[in-house]
Amino acid sequence: MAVAGAIIGAAVGGWMNDRFGRRRVLLIADFLFFVGAVIMASAPGAALLIVGRIFVGLGVGMASMTSPLYISEASPAKIRGALVSTNGFLITGGQFLSYLINLAFTKAPGTWRWMVGVAGFPALLQFILMLLLPESPRWLYRKGREEAAKVILRKIYPAHEVEQEIQDLKESVEAEIKEEGSSEKMNIIKLLKTKAVRRGLTAGVGLQVFQQFVGINTVMYYSPTIVQLAGFASNRTALLLSLVTAGLNAFGSIVSIYFIDRTGRKKLLIISLTGVVVSLGVLSGVFHETTTHSPMVSRVETSHFSNITCPDYSSALNSGAWDCMTCLKASSPDCGFCSSPTNKLLPGACLISNDTVKDMCHKETRLWYTRGCPSKYGWLALIGLALYIIFFSPGMGSVPWIMNSEIYPLRFRGLCGGIAATANWISNLIVAQSFLSLKEA
Repeated sequence: MAVAGAIIGAAVGGWMNDRFGRRRVLLIADFLFFVGAVIMASAPGAALLIVGRIFVGLGVGMASMTSPLYISEASPAKIRGALVSTNGFLITGGQFLSYLINLAFTKAPGTWRWMVGVAGFPALLQFILMLLLPESPRWLYRKGREEAAKVILRKIYPAHEVEQEIQDLKESVEAEIKEEGSSEKMNIIKLLKTKAVRRGLTAGVGLQVFQQFVGINTVMYYSPTIVQLAGFASNRTALLLSLVTAGLNAFGSIVSIYFIDRTGRKKLLIISLTGVVVSLGVLSGVFHETTTHSPMVSRVETSHFSNITCPDYSSALNSGAWDCMTCLKASSPDCGFCSSPTNKLLPGACLISNDTVKDMCHKETRLWYTRGCPSKYGWLALIGLALYIIFFSPGMGSVPWIMNSEIYPLRFRGLCGGIAATANWISNLIVAQSFLSLKEA
C-alpha cells in the first residue's frame, strides 16, 4: 500500500511541481510523512496502519521525483551530478540506518510502534529546514519572477558566472515561448506532440522502468530470504547479512558521487549494467547448484525423530530419491529439513515444519532449513549479491534520477519527471508483488 501510495504521489507530484513550485511540494511531502508516521504509531488495528502507510507512500512518491529536481535546479552546473548522487547516497544511507534503528528497538516495549513512529521526527525536521531554503530559481524565472530568481542565482554561482547563467536561463525560456507560443500553456497532448520532449520522456521512463526490473528492490526487500535460499539457516545471520547489503548500497552511492561528473552518465550506466548482468549470472548459477545438489533425506535420520516425519515423505513410493529440496517443496503440511549433526552436507531428516520441531532439531546441534538447503556454494551467493549491489548502486541506482532531472526542457521538467517517477513506482510494485510467486515457482 505504501508503494501504491507512492505511485499516486509521483503522478500528482509532477503536476504540483509545475503549478506550486519544488519547495512547496517538498513541504507537503514532509507533512504527509509526519501525518503517516503518527497514524501508524497510534493505529489500534491493521486498517488504520494501512491508512498510515498510504499517507507515507504519497509523501515518498512526491519526494522521490521532487528532491532530485530541486537539487538539480538549485545547484551549480559543474557539481550538479554529484549533488543529485548525494541525494541517492542519503537515501541508501538512510535505509542502512533504519536497519540499525529497528535493531535497537527490537527489545523496546511496543516495538513496532517505535519503528514506524520514529519516522515522524526527520520529517518534522526537514519541514522546518525547508522553510529556510529558497524556491528553485529556474521555476521562479519561468513563472515570471525574474528578480527573485536572480537573487537566488547570485547566492549559488560565483560573481563571474552568475550573469552568464542568468542569460542562459533567459534564452532557454524565450526559446520555449517562441517555439510553443506560451511558456504557461502546457499539457500531456502538447508534450507528446513535441518530438524532442517525447524522445527524452521515452529515455527517462525507460531508465526508471529498467532500474526496477533489474531487481534492486527484490534484493532490498527480500535479502534475508535470498540469503536463506543460498543455504544460511539462521534468521539472525540472514538479517545481519542484509545489513551488509544495505551498507554496500550506501557505499555504491558514494562511488557515484565521485564518478558521475567525471565519467559521464551513459558510460556509468553501461558499466553498471554489465556488472549487474554478470552478478545475477553468478547468483543464478549458485542457486541452480544449490537446488540440484542438495543433501539427500535419510530414513535413518528421519526415523530418529519419532511421530514428526513429513507425511508426504512417509507416503512417497520413491522416498529413497528424496533430497532436501524435495522435502521443502512438500506442502501438506509444510515440511523442513533437519541437517546431519556431524556435517550439514550429509543426509538429514525430513520433518513437519513448526516451531516445536525446529527447537528439537536445534537441541541436537543440528541446523533447521525451511527456505533453502545446505550448500557449499553459499559464500559464492553472498559474493554475487555483494557484486550486484556494488555495480548497481553507482550507475542504475543514481543515474536514472539524475537524467530525469536534466534531460527535459524547463517547462516540461516537473510533468515529465512525475511521469517517469510514476513509471518507477509502478515497476517497483510489479517487482515486489511478483517476487514471492516467482520464488515459489
